Amino acid sequence: MKRLFGFLVIALFLSAASLVSAKDYQVTGPVLEVKDDVIVVKKGTENWEIARDKNTKTTGEIKKGDRVMIKYKMTATSIEGKEPTKAKADAKAKTDAKAATDSKMATDAKAKTEAKTK
Repeated sequence: MKRLFGFLVIALFLSAASLVSAKDYQVTGPVLEVKDDVIVVKKGTENWEIARDKNTKTTGEIKKGDRVMIKYKMTATSIEGKEPTKAKADAKAKTDAKAATDSKMATDAKAKTEAKTK
């Protein structure tokens, strides 16, 4: 029984892990250029450059002018955090100060109204 439960837990873990993979996308259009490391496809008015490598699966010989459907994934290769710019930090500080002032004024006005009614 413990063994069956263990297998179920592992299966659940593996199925959840597979859901985390990058989303699939596709682009379809005529080929404008084919190289070993890139293929350029026309989509509407835009030219899409899609990188490819030795692991890219290709059926048939692709040449300029052929209509193709390319399936791809977008995966980040690096992420770099940035400090907020000084202008944005100053604007946020001014907004925070104004909100605090507005809140204090509203509290003072409420206190004065309550004092008059007593």
